[in-house]
Amino acid sequence: MKWILSLCVSLCLFFTACKKDSADNGNSNNNNSLYFPPITGTSWEAVTPASLSWNETELNNLYTYLQQKNTKAFILLKNGRIVVEKYFGTFTVDSNWYWASAGKTMTAMLVGIAQQEGLLNINNRTSQYLGAGWTNLPLLKENLITVQHQLSMTTGLDDGVADSDCTLPSCLVYKADAGTRWSYHNAPYTLLDKVVQNATSLSYNTYFQQKIRNKIGMNGLWVQTGSNNVYYSTARSMARFGLLMLNKGKWDTTSILSDANYFTAQTNTANTFNLSYGYLTWLNGKSSHMLPTVQFAFNGAMVPNAPTDMYAALGKNDQKIYVIPSQSLVVIRMGDAANNVQLAVSSFDNELWGKLKTIIP
Repeated sequence: MKWILSLCVSLCLFFTACKKDSADNGNSNNNNSLYFPPITGTSWEAVTPASLSWNETELNNLYTYLQQKNTKAFILLKNGRIVVEKYFGTFTVDSNWYWASAGKTMTAMLVGIAQQEGLLNINNRTSQYLGAGWTNLPLLKENLITVQHQLSMTTGLDDGVADSDCTLPSCLVYKADAGTRWSYHNAPYTLLDKVVQNATSLSYNTYFQQKIRNKIGMNGLWVQTGSNNVYYSTARSMARFGLLMLNKGKWDTTSILSDANYFTAQTNTANTFNLSYGYLTWLNGKSSHMLPTVQFAFNGAMVPNAPTDMYAALGKNDQKIYVIPSQSLVVIRMGDAANNVQLAVSSFDNELWGKLKTIIP
């Protein structure tokens, strides 16, 4: 009788241990799986830098550097979980700030969503959505411009005009045939808003809120500022969009952009002139890169210190969304210009990644 009791106790202990091992393994797997914060509320899972074996001494040095560089908010996600979330000065988790041209990457995704819904086709002439005469070009030349050219910054419209933000037909003049030249030109990009509006019969804000913002729990609004349409939100909302990009257009089990071919095109070279540019998205690790305002290619990667598979949404005064698929990282920076350079790409990109690679193993 005693041996039966002893056997039962042993079996009970064995199965309890197995259950604990299974639970521990499950927690480990969960920490490595991609996490998505709830759509509503403020909860967001976090992990400590120490648990990831990050260099905490260099991380503390990074905070000092970020403050010196006019940073307002800095967030770093690993597998969707917050590892670093720092705010500087009077800026807080609830403060809103402009994305500047980092919002271009959201526009590119929204165009892809409109296409997957059959509302537009990026290979169609832009004039099919804006009407003939949306530029100052002869009709034959205007009809060469497609929505894809707007996405890839290859419209051929002259970016050297007095106001390159101006979207009036009188400001949109001929420089080269569409598809034969890359230039970072705001006006043709901004007109994608009207392309989307006319294709969907909804305001740009409404369509964006329905298809992206509300589905992933962002806050924020597109605000007309002069000729430009600029997005404002919290840093966490910027991080949510970065996480959506990391998961290739899918928010947890919800498909936001289900067209895998479009997402691949957005995050890969989209023209033969600037290898480091996709659909309104910057690409690292290419053999050459072009920068705003210049018409020649520099040899080498855009951000040599950063991982080669990084792609990014970059905006004036160093608004940054960096996505690194190989490391399951999203890095967010909001603030004023770090080095008094107002362009979307600046020396700050490489400086910052020089710091980060001493922290992240």
